[in-house]
Amino acid sequence: MSRRRLELVELPDGRREFGWMANGLPTFPFGLAPKGLATRRQLRAAGLCPGGQDIVAQLVWRGGRAWAGLYDLNLARPKRTPTLAQRQALNKAMRARRRCGECGRDAGYCLPRTNRTCWNCTNNTTTAATAA
Repeated sequence: MSRRRLELVELPDGRREFGWMANGLPTFPFGLAPKGLATRRQLRAAGLCPGGQDIVAQLVWRGGRAWAGLYDLNLARPKRTPTLAQRQALNKAMRARRRCGECGRDAGYCLPRTNRTCWNCTNNTTTAATAA
């Protein structure tokens, strides 16, 4: 991608910042996003979510091969927090993913979906098959 020439582009809130227009969106090089705009990851780190809003601008790096959408911080909403029942259901599901199908013990890590057996049971099975 050739080097873009920075010009003043208008943001949806009426401000003008240096960037360029690409795909109908104000575009900014990496590290030069205007104040008041944040990526999804930055919103998540601040305890926020986009809240249904569309991307208002984009950030581009790696010569245009990588990009991230920018959201308006004023329109962002607080992240939803799971209820007690939802957290209990998630804990139950994670316990089931850690439970060995052979010995029934909690392996302490998520077991592969293919056989749902812990490392010890898998090694015992392969050792027995090799010895036979």
